[in-house]
Amino acid sequence: MRSTLFHLPSRFVLGGESVPLFGWGVLLVAWAVVAVVAIGWAARRDGWQHAVRSLAIPMAVVGGMIMWVLPALDDGQGVPVRGYGVMLLVAAAAGTWLSVARGRRAGFDADTILSLATVVFLWGLVGARLFFVIEYREQFFREGMSLLDSLRAIANISAGGLVVFGSLPTAGLVAWLFARKRSLNFLRLLDCVAPGLLVGLALGRIGCFLNGCCYGGPCDLPWAVRFPPESPPWLDQAARGLLPRVGDAAFGWSLPVHPAQLYAAIDAGLLAALAAAWTPLARRDGEVFALVLTIHPLARILLELIRIDEQPALGTPLSISQLVSLVLLVVAALLWGSILRSPPRGDRAILPHPPETTA
Repeated sequence: MRSTLFHLPSRFVLGGESVPLFGWGVLLVAWAVVAVVAIGWAARRDGWQHAVRSLAIPMAVVGGMIMWVLPALDDGQGVPVRGYGVMLLVAAAAGTWLSVARGRRAGFDADTILSLATVVFLWGLVGARLFFVIEYREQFFREGMSLLDSLRAIANISAGGLVVFGSLPTAGLVAWLFARKRSLNFLRLLDCVAPGLLVGLALGRIGCFLNGCCYGGPCDLPWAVRFPPESPPWLDQAARGLLPRVGDAAFGWSLPVHPAQLYAAIDAGLLAALAAAWTPLARRDGEVFALVLTIHPLARILLELIRIDEQPALGTPLSISQLVSLVLLVVAALLWGSILRSPPRGDRAILPHPPETTA
């Protein structure tokens, strides 16, 4: 576990003067330059209206985070760079790269995939965070916390606290709207990005391991892991009275537990490989995504038997993730029914629209 990798200084000395890095500082100026260049490049290629429509909102969101969110995260030593947050960005980059590579073969240009990845990533974060905040609302709205403190805690995504299933409604909706607006084959688009999403999930679970969240129960297997004091597994075991104590305080590292985060990473990686291998065998649009939507919930239900960080929900013996998994299995069955009723692609070209000629 390595929750904090290092700290970024909030200010640095330039020409003998202390200059802010975040807020109304150097980073915001640099980002403004990047935004202008990116929008200008996109406008030269596709026109100003398309460039502003596709890039203005994500660029503005990042600019807002630089101005207000990053300064709020300063803990006195600077802005902490969390292992979870870094792996989240690595996951987004790797998943996008794979989707762009697959998109070329499916007839989707790189700009389309990059624009889709941007909106899906941002809205997926919103949904995943909202789900976590609702599920663990007592952490964000404790007695004595001001509204500003609650908002800061909610915005501190880099410290952990995302529920993958929470991203599905928001990310799925914006992806559908994206495809509809551009007259793209939605199922074919889902097939294209499915392995990339799973690669991102696998890398994101490594971030969970660095953060200590999403932990498993005690075990005595050779690959069991211990987490340091004040980590989520340690706090849980201390609250349960499972750790040795000196007076009123627990001490030492946690008891050995299942590295459930790494199990989930391996599961997502293997499923990504399966989805990629199934792509040339698929005869209908949507088969690759439907395969993922069938296998992943089953794996998640089994994984929840090892994880102990989620309590039974809604008066059932199942966790909220297991209940959502059951709903997804129903959706997968309906999707398979719709897909199998459609005619096979045969040998026709699997392009969303006639390819554009380039000079």
